[in-house]
Amino acid sequence: MATITFQGKPLNTSGDLPAIGSTAPDFSLVSGQLKDLSLADFSGKRKIFSIVPSLDTPTCAASTRIFNQKADSLENTVVLVISADLPFAQGRFCEAEGLKDVIPLSTFRSNFAEEYGVKIVDTILAGLTARAIVIIDEQDQVIYTELVSEVADEPDYESALAALK
Repeated sequence: MATITFQGKPLNTSGDLPAIGSTAPDFSLVSGQLKDLSLADFSGKRKIFSIVPSLDTPTCAASTRIFNQKADSLENTVVLVISADLPFAQGRFCEAEGLKDVIPLSTFRSNFAEEYGVKIVDTILAGLTARAIVIIDEQDQVIYTELVSEVADEPDYESALAALK
């Protein structure tokens, strides 16, 4: 369990992010077509997980836009934006914003948040995902993680992208 804050008040997650150097846990996440996708669906590619509480918040929207801008220049890399939003809402957001270089995936019907230690377990945000970045290489090894200590803050984009070099 990790402790982070939301507007300065502490809250807890269901666990810890996967350790750097470990094999990434498999997952099942739901696409906009209501298809369950797993780690194997992105085999052979580097994977950036931009985990956010909800695309319907300013910080989550901003970080998704930034990763969309960066995604096009990242060789052999997919950017998965993972949230507790329903797939329909994720699709509307990406369509309205013109975001085509990130893949929105929902924790709907999934144990991803528990497996990756990002499920918020208390306060008014219980059930949402904490803001985090997890980067996985082509062999499904975790090479970078960041659990953002304040839910309302953006992640450290520079450090995350540097891990891919």
